[in-house]
Amino acid sequence: MKNLITDVPGVLVGNADSAAHATGVTVVLFNTPAAASVSILGGGPGVRDTALLDPEMTVEAVDALVLSGGSAFGLDAAGGVQAVLVERGRGFRIRDLTVPIVPQAILFDLANGGDKHWGRKPPYFDLGMAAVEAAAPDFALGTAGAGFGATTATLKGGLGSASTVTPSGFTVGAVVAVNAVGSVTIGDGPQFWAAPYEQEGEYGGLGQPVRVPKEALRPRLKGGVGENTTIAVVACDAALTKAQCRRIANAAHDGLARSIRPSHTPLDGDLVFAAATGRRPLPEPVYALNEIAVAAADCLARAVARGVYEARALPFPGALPAWKDRFGRIMVTP
Repeated sequence: MKNLITDVPGVLVGNADSAAHATGVTVVLFNTPAAASVSILGGGPGVRDTALLDPEMTVEAVDALVLSGGSAFGLDAAGGVQAVLVERGRGFRIRDLTVPIVPQAILFDLANGGDKHWGRKPPYFDLGMAAVEAAAPDFALGTAGAGFGATTATLKGGLGSASTVTPSGFTVGAVVAVNAVGSVTIGDGPQFWAAPYEQEGEYGGLGQPVRVPKEALRPRLKGGVGENTTIAVVACDAALTKAQCRRIANAAHDGLARSIRPSHTPLDGDLVFAAATGRRPLPEPVYALNEIAVAAADCLARAVARGVYEARALPFPGALPAWKDRFGRIMVTP
């Protein structure tokens, strides 16, 4: 286990980013088409081809899912992913034609200090191609991929991931680009809101404060309308329907609520894709699904904290500090 979403059999992840533009793309690639759905609870989402993920729609599976910076410009990334996948013969077959199914979500990172004056051709199509070509079991966290230019209210955001195995043996994982309107740490301290879910010191092992001061509960907000959005993919190796994936995506939003304060506001487009690779049948449809839903929410909370914990600050004037810049020398008290 690598503590990455790629611990789920049949899942690969690729990152591509541009330091000059301070943005990037992350692709979750499935070795074979996977059932998938999406749950959108933020007030300002930016998406591509998500309508087909509704359980009643015809297409049953996706080839890849894309997370990208760039706001609406970033929606070009899915086209780059499709260009590579069609060369590989991947996609929905219609007569002698192949159309790769690649839904996408974007976040806003246009005001982070990078050069966004890219003229008539934003970089996202090429970044999408590069990300899918880089898809592998190992991938970078923090300031990487779709999390390269991400920020939170108080610290540099980033790309995070985590995984677990449920008591019934299902592997569940999450990957998230943390670009939150709120904060992921408690007040002005180093501890994460997701501290109760941490495993093996994966984001510093500092635990929770003995008491959460009232001041820490005051919302810390970043930027204005549209300058936010945390986007995620949760995946498992169970054989699920699109409707069951929708239920997992709904439940996984609890992970955002546990790790970001506030989340799901009118100022962000928080959303979660859920996918199932179908490697393991459910022993029965209700309890096992509940077990996967709990694991997906916990993994997503951990992934959020890891994304911020692993991030590096951007090298631009006024850039937010990284967690390790502010708190990296703090040690756990025995």
